[in-house]
Amino acid sequence: MPLQQLVEHFNDRLEWEHHSNFRPFFLKEGVVHGLFGPIHITTELAPLRETLKPLTIAGYIAKLNVSTSEIPHLQSHELDLIISLPARQSICPDSIVDFDRLARTVHMLNFLPISHEPFFLQLEVDPRHILGVKKDHGAYFQEVIGKCGLEPNNIVITLSVGSVYANYYEALLKGLENYRQRGYRVALKIDYNGLSGSALELITALSPDNVALSAKDFGRIQDNQLPNKLHRLHKLTDSVGGQTALLDIEDANIKALARTIGFNWVQGTYYEQSVASIEDTALHLSRAV
Repeated sequence: MPLQQLVEHFNDRLEWEHHSNFRPFFLKEGVVHGLFGPIHITTELAPLRETLKPLTIAGYIAKLNVSTSEIPHLQSHELDLIISLPARQSICPDSIVDFDRLARTVHMLNFLPISHEPFFLQLEVDPRHILGVKKDHGAYFQEVIGKCGLEPNNIVITLSVGSVYANYYEALLKGLENYRQRGYRVALKIDYNGLSGSALELITALSPDNVALSAKDFGRIQDNQLPNKLHRLHKLTDSVGGQTALLDIEDANIKALARTIGFNWVQGTYYEQSVASIEDTALHLSRAV
């Protein structure tokens, strides 16, 4: 189904569900955008590369680009309709579930043009979404995937875990297992503090398909045990059959650390700049010949 037709399909669906003219998706210059009140969102697809062969892309991480936009004025009959609806039928601007679903639909539609390649798409789900949906996690999103002609195993549902959610790990694990039962792959994204906390227990409990960690703050972290903690994370993930990814790599030192530890995948501006340089050199050489 053409991208514009899919955009209209999901607009029609939301318009019908909410009994209003809520049509948040639009296509501009080949890119799908979404509106949620004053919030304007679209997608950055960040390549997840093989550590030892960084020119080889394994999949993409969907990152959210957010800006603000003006809210269109409502016509009087539209306002009357919204006021007359039961509370559960109108769009709640504070609903993390509504926003999360809308964002993942935007990401899926933007991934579609390259989905014929053997790539997976890694989508982050907000922990509050999992806690807010009591059962059948992934059911709503299954129709989006089906309409796009994809299979759930192309999609990696990623949960960011931190100490603030420690008391809710059991419910979060149950939600992730619901996704897995529907055929999705599941992953964990652990922050630095989680390297020595109870978040590691989730790896053993879940046996995720992959575990990711951001290197963004490594430069300011004064911890001579960091390499040992990373090695322990990689070894534990490998022991349950998962892959590891080090994200947000910006310099050669962190690149070397990723290779030394044995991370399976890497992502970051360091690689995008290096790959661009290699491609420019190859183009120059081909023209010289």
